[in-house]
Amino acid sequence: MELDDAYANMPYIPGSETYPGRWAAAAAAYRAELGEAERARLDISHGASERAAFDLFLPEETPKGLCVFVHGGYWLKFHRDLWSHFAAGAVARGWAVAVPSYDLCPAVRISEITRQIAQAVCVAAGRVRGPIVLTGHSAGGHLVARMGMTGMLPAPVAERIAHILPISPVADLRPLMRTSMNADFRLTDEEAAAESPALHPAPDAPVSVWVGGNERPVFLDQARWLAEAWGAKHVVVPGKHHLDIIEPLRDPASDLVESLLSPSGV
Repeated sequence: MELDDAYANMPYIPGSETYPGRWAAAAAAYRAELGEAERARLDISHGASERAAFDLFLPEETPKGLCVFVHGGYWLKFHRDLWSHFAAGAVARGWAVAVPSYDLCPAVRISEITRQIAQAVCVAAGRVRGPIVLTGHSAGGHLVARMGMTGMLPAPVAERIAHILPISPVADLRPLMRTSMNADFRLTDEEAAAESPALHPAPDAPVSVWVGGNERPVFLDQARWLAEAWGAKHVVVPGKHHLDIIEPLRDPASDLVESLLSPSGV
């Protein structure tokens, strides 16, 4: 369809086919490392389905707060097992990190996925005290941005949100109706608008939008649309593409982790 190529990332990233395998190996090693240290709590249910569960990774000391990382994959693919190691930076800084899975399209609609992530945030928030920061990549960036929209989270949880940091998010879903993926999304005009953070008021919590400078033009547009709509900090990282933009989440000293864990997003 008209916008299929515009929203295709993998063909434009050299070696893109190697990323899932490398991520799976690194994630498994991280789970094993924290499991051996008794700092991994795996398969915590946040819903009725098998995929509606999250893994919780704990620091050595009492957590300073809760970070939730939501993975991407166009709401169509992947599982939390590929992403565990992206908790490493925040965990090393003393934060607990929840990494949820969720049901996928076409088995469910995107609006149902947003409700599942809201439930995951609530269940994780019940296990970890203190402030909550939310981050997610691509479709996960959309999902954490949705958590900031009015009425998505109950007030006692929403009031704890200290920062929302979408990475390479899809913030306006309406263009996706002009891709072949919509056969699985089944987006209508009404649902696409309702699920588009860029079309809704900004949350009370600070928001920072990050994107790679070498990403596809539509992802640069999507990040800019959200930042402009919400008056958010907008960071374009030179030289990064859609897959390696999240790698700094593994490094506790990275600018990305520093921003994520800062209430002001600086």
